[in-house]
Amino acid sequence: MSATRYLLILPLMAVVAYVALVGLIYLSQRALLYPGAGATPVPEHASWGETVHIKTPDGEMLQGLHSQGDSDKPCVLLFFGNGDRLDNYAFLAQALTTRRIGLLAISYRGHPGSTGSPSEQGLLTDGIAAFDWLSAHGESEIIVLGRSLGTGVAVNTAAKRPAAGVILVSPYLSVLSVAQTHYPFLPVEVLLKDPFRSDLNIGKVRQPKLFLHGRLDDSIPLSSGQALYRIAPEPKQMLIYDGAGHNDILNDRMVGDVIRFVEALQGNRP
Repeated sequence: MSATRYLLILPLMAVVAYVALVGLIYLSQRALLYPGAGATPVPEHASWGETVHIKTPDGEMLQGLHSQGDSDKPCVLLFFGNGDRLDNYAFLAQALTTRRIGLLAISYRGHPGSTGSPSEQGLLTDGIAAFDWLSAHGESEIIVLGRSLGTGVAVNTAAKRPAAGVILVSPYLSVLSVAQTHYPFLPVEVLLKDPFRSDLNIGKVRQPKLFLHGRLDDSIPLSSGQALYRIAPEPKQMLIYDGAGHNDILNDRMVGDVIRFVEALQGNRP
């Protein structure tokens, strides 16, 4: 092959490779966004809580773990991150139990113990179903807690249901904006199926809000959480953990801040 022909073909090969990469990412994006999805069962005897099953309006069945608090105490509704599991939250359940505060965590559709396949609309539906299940079981004061991907579910739930407060751990402006940060060479806005636009919902969340973020977070940059905080209505508070990243933010300090926020909300009730 002559050098001239090679120089003509090389750009075409680059275009073909780029198109193939874009196609591969488009087809595999939900596997990347929901790595915790799969048929692996939740242990029959989990390390905390009672196993519950919640039916969604569109016919899926969600598995959850529920730790009952005292009748005069609030219940925390937990929406975890994209690679997480129900049985990873014994540390939080135990800390809340010592304060007689309840906890419900759900496994999203398509995740261990639950039916269906994950999608943005599906997860948002799951969040509403979990809140309504708690309300139907007598919980009058529900505090929504989302972590990472789950912050989008928490924001949507609080925008549509009367949560007493909202806690967002490692939140994002949107999954779209985070994807644009990590993949600046891709047309993410065109490709992304599940943008989780918390920026479009946070204005409807008038409840007291606690934002928690690690300064060293390289999965969801602190700048994304701060951007969401800036556009959130009052009342709100943000705590930044200088030495924490994305995964090591789940420590005793964070749990203490969560409990203080929850108990302060209860103390401010009329």
